[in-house]
Amino acid sequence: MQGVLTGFAVIAVVIGVGYVIGRRGYLGDQGREVLTKLAFHVASPALLFTTLAQTDLSVIFSSRLLVTALSTAAAAGVFVAVGVVRRWSVGRTTIGALCSSYVNSGNLGIPIAVYVLGDASLVAPVLLFQLVGVTPIALTILDLSGDGTEKGPMWHRLLTPLRNPIALGSLAGVAVSATGLRIPAPVLDPLTLIGGMSVPAVLLAFGISLCGSTMPGRGPDRHPVFLSVALKSVGQPAAAWALAAGVFGLRGAPLLDVVVTSALPAAQNLYTYASSYRVGERLARDSILLSTVISVPVLVLVAAVLG
Repeated sequence: MQGVLTGFAVIAVVIGVGYVIGRRGYLGDQGREVLTKLAFHVASPALLFTTLAQTDLSVIFSSRLLVTALSTAAAAGVFVAVGVVRRWSVGRTTIGALCSSYVNSGNLGIPIAVYVLGDASLVAPVLLFQLVGVTPIALTILDLSGDGTEKGPMWHRLLTPLRNPIALGSLAGVAVSATGLRIPAPVLDPLTLIGGMSVPAVLLAFGISLCGSTMPGRGPDRHPVFLSVALKSVGQPAAAWALAAGVFGLRGAPLLDVVVTSALPAAQNLYTYASSYRVGERLARDSILLSTVISVPVLVLVAAVLG
């Protein structure tokens, strides 16, 4: 269980530093917004590009990834269905669906894969699926929904996703990997250095956002928060287990792999997306926080039962 505890300890420390920064006012009133914009427009695109450009795309073709994709769609689909019935806005429903199904495969998934599953590459298919498939679709929906932004001409809104830095960074990385191009070190090294700011910036901004906030799960967003946390912490790993064991016949280590990765909490960068689009920020923050706390006993239980 060292991997689980180590991963959560790293995240908790950085978020705690962000909270202290916010309480002390070291970055001023605009500190959180600056960090969010830095992560969204600069650091995250660089990180996604350098990660995907050096990844073997053949790892996406596997039954494990299919289980992940189906369990992701199931969890997100339930939230969307409830959102339609409850008449939540498109942007709010999109953020909630992401918080219900988009796992923290980067800064938390990697150490858990190393210490619990014994192989860091096992999170690569999930990372690729989310970056190449889920993220561009979700950001396109947010771009076209116009929630929290002034709506322009339809043709201009349709072209907006093509200018999205997150989507561009991901697609550029896939293109480089698919063509087998070798990026010169003088080009790759600065991008790698810039990309290294992404996760700390996201976690620090998340910590700053906790300053002066009420307890999670309260206020007008409490129902979508509880729904997204239940789907992320219990619904998605349960769906992954049912699909992997009942449909694809996975046993042993492969079964443990897909259930553990599905039980990871909601990713911190979802808060960056919500902040950048100014929609569902409280929903994203509370869902991430609660799912991260709840995922600790869930991951321990999964590892104990299937390990």
